[in-house]
Amino acid sequence: MRLVMRVKVRVCQILRSLYLLRLDDDETRFFEAVWPIPEGVTYNSYLLLTDEGAVLFDTWKHSYADLFVEKLEELVDPTDIKYIVIHHVEKDHSGALPQVMERNKGKAVVLGHPLARSMLEHFYGISPEFKTVGDGDEVSIGGRTVKFIRTPWLHWPETLMSYLDGVLLSGDAFGGFSIPPLFDEEEKAVSEYLRYVRKYIVTIVGHYSDYILKAVDKLSSSGLPVKVVAPAHGMVFREKPATIINYYVKVARKEAEKGKVLVVYASMYGAVEEAVSVAIEALRERGADPVVYKITDKESFSLGEALSDAVDSEAIVIGAPTYEADVFPPMKYFLELLTAKVKGGKPVVVVSSYGWGGVAGKKMAKALEGAGFNVVGVIEFRGQPGGEDLANLWRTIAEMLAL
Repeated sequence: MRLVMRVKVRVCQILRSLYLLRLDDDETRFFEAVWPIPEGVTYNSYLLLTDEGAVLFDTWKHSYADLFVEKLEELVDPTDIKYIVIHHVEKDHSGALPQVMERNKGKAVVLGHPLARSMLEHFYGISPEFKTVGDGDEVSIGGRTVKFIRTPWLHWPETLMSYLDGVLLSGDAFGGFSIPPLFDEEEKAVSEYLRYVRKYIVTIVGHYSDYILKAVDKLSSSGLPVKVVAPAHGMVFREKPATIINYYVKVARKEAEKGKVLVVYASMYGAVEEAVSVAIEALRERGADPVVYKITDKESFSLGEALSDAVDSEAIVIGAPTYEADVFPPMKYFLELLTAKVKGGKPVVVVSSYGWGGVAGKKMAKALEGAGFNVVGVIEFRGQPGGEDLANLWRTIAEMLAL
């Protein structure tokens, strides 16, 4: 029985002889087998056609390799492809390369970072003709010139961008989750899309957010006018390309929305929840806007969504009970991700409960402080929170908001 794929393919011309081949993936539920993406994701490949041959920029995820080749062959004879640019070797972009090379009969030169050559050998067992490209290197074909820019750690060390006639082919950078319209023609659609861009930045590139700023500085100093931003995932920005670049900078800098406070907690039997409900009340009374994620015996939350809301919050309230002399496991994992991908700079209040030995509160505070967060206070109690605990929590929330 043949499986029916819930995907859609879109092929369109971006500018003179430059085509977008986009697959809308509504099958993948966990990006990188980690991040829940009910909103879906796209894989964007680009093809330049000239009278001297074609240049292919990236491919699609390995799961859709056969479909990619089928669509590619509707635009070009694979043997006419002279260059294949690999911006990033991760399999959601290089996955169809072996099939393309087979159809190409080895005529194309693969262009990429030095690391990409060995990665392709180990990922796919292929050794195509390979040429290393670095900052400022150029390849000309059919009167068109492609210039290369190295952008390490966006989000692997071998990542590149390409520049062609005002179009920045940006790889993973300046991309986002979801299945948005092809182009940034409608302001409302862009606004809705940006929430998925934020989630994508924090979960996929967040650990290396400083490199976003370095890449943008490099682009600015290059003097190359960017008229179109064409990423490997998501929307192509050709009306206002600065919108997506500036948004990446905003998220990388962790610029906060005034009054926004992330509240994230786990409560096994209601004790932590009782205390956190008081913290939420204190936040609202002082004009803050709490965004709440919780784990109880009836619900849980998406790690990616919570991390996404952490990056532009002014402050954070985090709560978890002690569990087997440690932090409650799901919250321990969330804390590891928070300290790695969002890192410090924000004030935090920690809330914790315990039965016979208080451990979680101290461990959470230590991890947060080690990542540069400002732990304003730790409210830890045995059993249910008492009146003094709640009064102390109220005061600590006020102190946090005053910072």
